[in-house]
Amino acid sequence: MRMRKKKHGAERIAACNEILIPSEALPTTDPQAFFSEEKPLHLEIGCGKGDFAVGMAAKYPQYNWIAMERVSDVACIALEKAMVNKDSRPDNLRFLIGDARNVAEWFPASSIDCLYLNFSDPWPKKGYAKRRLTHEGFLKLYQSVMKPGGMLKLKTDNEGLFDFSLEQFAACGLTVEWQTRDLHHSEKNADNVMTEYERNFSSMGQVIYSAWVRF
Repeated sequence: MRMRKKKHGAERIAACNEILIPSEALPTTDPQAFFSEEKPLHLEIGCGKGDFAVGMAAKYPQYNWIAMERVSDVACIALEKAMVNKDSRPDNLRFLIGDARNVAEWFPASSIDCLYLNFSDPWPKKGYAKRRLTHEGFLKLYQSVMKPGGMLKLKTDNEGLFDFSLEQFAACGLTVEWQTRDLHHSEKNADNVMTEYERNFSSMGQVIYSAWVRF
């Protein structure tokens, strides 16, 4: 379902400028320059309403976090959520409004330590496979910016997308170091930070699929 356009969305986003990275600045500026201190860089693609990014930035202050969201009205919610908590957590979270297809233009080679894909659109219709964020075309883009040995962490509620992703990881020669078809009953659940989508669907009994992939 398409989100209703936010009233005064542009103004509300502008009010959060201190934690927003302008996309036009990235081709010429190292992303680390937007943080007060250089730390290992973690990137979430498709951050939704920001629960995961805000939670992870607070839980892991030893990393810098960039939360990327393509839809500006959704990013607006995430930005405002982060601003509410900005004085109670480390200054280690920034947001970027943009499309995953531009990752290789925005981030230098070997700059990302860990990349997160949480509940990406499964694009289930025939002929839409290339739009999936785990398609080999996207995986090659990620590989161009990941540090050697960097990790991709996937979560999804869609079994079809999960199976497709495993096939794509194998096709690209990537190593799946860990996987589960029931994250919330796995050994990794104790450290799991849920997205708003994950919380809603798991409360209805939907299992969550997850894989950790080494580049």
